[in-house]
Amino acid sequence: MPRQARLDAPGTLHHVMARGIEGTNIFRADKDRDDFLDGLAAQCETDALKIYAWALIPNHFHLLVRTGKCPLFVSMRKILTGYVVRFNRRHKRQGHLFQNRYKSIVCEEDPYLLELTRYIHLNPLRAGMVRTIKELARYPWSGHSALMGTMKREWQDTGEILRYFGEGKRSIKRYAAFLEEGISRGKREDLVGGGLLRSVGGWSEVVWMRRRGMGMASDERILGSGEFVERVIAETERQERETLRLRRKVPELSALLSEVSRREGLDEEELKKVRRRREVSAAIKAICQLAVNKYGHTGASVARFLGVTTSLVNRYAASSSSDSIGPTRDA
Repeated sequence: MPRQARLDAPGTLHHVMARGIEGTNIFRADKDRDDFLDGLAAQCETDALKIYAWALIPNHFHLLVRTGKCPLFVSMRKILTGYVVRFNRRHKRQGHLFQNRYKSIVCEEDPYLLELTRYIHLNPLRAGMVRTIKELARYPWSGHSALMGTMKREWQDTGEILRYFGEGKRSIKRYAAFLEEGISRGKREDLVGGGLLRSVGGWSEVVWMRRRGMGMASDERILGSGEFVERVIAETERQERETLRLRRKVPELSALLSEVSRREGLDEEELKKVRRRREVSAAIKAICQLAVNKYGHTGASVARFLGVTTSLVNRYAASSSSDSIGPTRDA
């Protein structure tokens, strides 16, 4: 069964998760964790993401984010591709680090913003990384410590969460009490399960509806009410129609090659055959950034066209924004 397309739009709330391949640890040392957080911070600083909650567990991570200036897949590609390259270099390993692609769930803000913040920030306690709620408040590898004011994370948006609990120090105390109330609830399968279970809010509700012959719109990629699911799917379909309409305006890779070659004063065939010269490598990097970041070509398709590896294309695309290399004319 083909995997489903991701759902996204500016301002969308996402619960993002990823695990290490075959259960391997994706965070082996504090240097790894700091490196990963640097990647998150970079996306926040460019207003690509707002991050409300996060937790780093040795073999997986959770993020609660809102998309901003660019689609989620662009931000996550920059975060994960750069991280894997540096992780492999640090630990002298090769190959994939993450199990499949990351998982993202579009979330209805009310009531799931606070519920997911609590669920994510209790992860280190449930995983045994800390023993008590007091230790969790000082644990540096989740966003809870930033909300409690014990760790400085300038890039994390703490204000929006704390506003739900009042103002000043009182808001922090109320948030802490809200978090502690969640301990007795255990692992919330309704927040990470699939389809109707996720959309309705638990098996008891699903059973109740089925007994009464009631149905509800559901989707594996969405956490929210049936009405919210229908609205998200309708908006996604509208965006897909708009994308198809605009696709004719996206330049072909051959046109991008011609444009960059002309601008850099290089021969097109030279770009595809000789890559050791610095100016040639810079031009290939420019093509990768434009094709992937600006026009939405896949890393694999660009790699096949240029005769390079997909990992090289993704690394070039993740290294900086295509805006930094100037405009190109439409083909």
